[in-house]
Amino acid sequence: MSILSIAAGLAATPVFDAETATQAYLATLDGAAKERSDAYFEGGYWLLLINFIVGLVVAGVLLQTGFARKLRDALKGALKFGWLWMPVFAAIYFLASALLSLPMTLYEGFFREHAYNLSTMSMGEWLGEWGMQLAVSAVMGGIFVAVFYGVIHLARKSWWIWGAGLSILFMAFAILVAPVYVEPLFNEYTPMEEGELRDDLLALAQSNGIPADDIYVFDVSRQSNRITANVSGLFGSTRIALSDTLVENTDPDEVLAVMGHEMGHYALNHIWEMFIYFAVLLAIGFAFTDKLFNWVNAKFGARWGISGIGDMAGLPLLAACLSVYFLVTTPIFNRIVYTNEAEADIYGLNVAREPDGFATAAMRLSSYRKIEPGPWEEFFFFDHPSGRARVFMSMQWKAGQLEMGAGDQSPALRLERAEQIARELEEANAE
Repeated sequence: MSILSIAAGLAATPVFDAETATQAYLATLDGAAKERSDAYFEGGYWLLLINFIVGLVVAGVLLQTGFARKLRDALKGALKFGWLWMPVFAAIYFLASALLSLPMTLYEGFFREHAYNLSTMSMGEWLGEWGMQLAVSAVMGGIFVAVFYGVIHLARKSWWIWGAGLSILFMAFAILVAPVYVEPLFNEYTPMEEGELRDDLLALAQSNGIPADDIYVFDVSRQSNRITANVSGLFGSTRIALSDTLVENTDPDEVLAVMGHEMGHYALNHIWEMFIYFAVLLAIGFAFTDKLFNWVNAKFGARWGISGIGDMAGLPLLAACLSVYFLVTTPIFNRIVYTNEAEADIYGLNVAREPDGFATAAMRLSSYRKIEPGPWEEFFFFDHPSGRARVFMSMQWKAGQLEMGAGDQSPALRLERAEQIARELEEANAE
């Protein structure tokens, strides 16, 4: 029996019960699929710790071998233009770190994804994208790190405040340019075919104040069979995009529900809210890093050739100290994102009015997200509401609408009705 037929049957009963409907959705996930999904997601908990340890090992290698110190000395001697050696140093550091951690990256990004049937890439394609991502990181990261160290030198003891501000500015710049210059390097974006679904999505965007005159589809299927979508960019670079896997493998009500959620992030100004939260947390993190760096450097700095926190030879140590902070504060960052995702869920239900579409989409995500975690597990490790939480929320919303006897209209019809009301008001005012 399909999910939609179960939901339809429940809706036809005299009293619609949200918990019963939720259990009906959850029952559509067979035991083997649930075990596979749970194993994949729970493995990610260990990967947090393993990646942290790998990062410490890489930093230790770059420091203990004298690589960072020798690279600093060689570049300062070869490049006579004062500051020019700094972005080159940072770019080479990113390259060296990526190569040292490649075995772990290869396991996590290629072999593990194939083991769970989530990747569609060959080894050659994966390595090609890895190299392209590394090149982008080396260039953009090299520039950022060079400017960051300039801030450390200028601000001195208060560098952690100014460093947080610079990080947010750089983050905003990356979000601004990504849809235009970065994302097209990895996927092809094409205008969505004309039709009722495209019209509904545009109507949904216009009615929620999103400055978009087209909908784009990008070819995620060349990399993965996941479904995804986003409203990305800032100011004039804002773009609404759906993965081809979402368009081709789901029903229109699911697409509308998912895009209602994504548009909710834009309409609720989540990006600006995140800037504020992250600025505060980064400032605290940099202050913590300053203390930890100085403590470790007092013990080992002479051996590693690091004069202080403003010495770029200490970049591996700076990154390692910051990784300690990020590991410890993972639940805090997760909770901030989780709250915004839950708000976008509610917003999406209210504008798209597709509770069964949203519940069905949540069930589809169970191929790589644990569907029903424990409460503490969800609190610490989830940065999105779990599948069960999302299905239940959708069914609660549906129960409330059925109780009120609310009708259902497509976004295009609702926008048309709103425009009609606006015209009538204008005519009444003119008279």
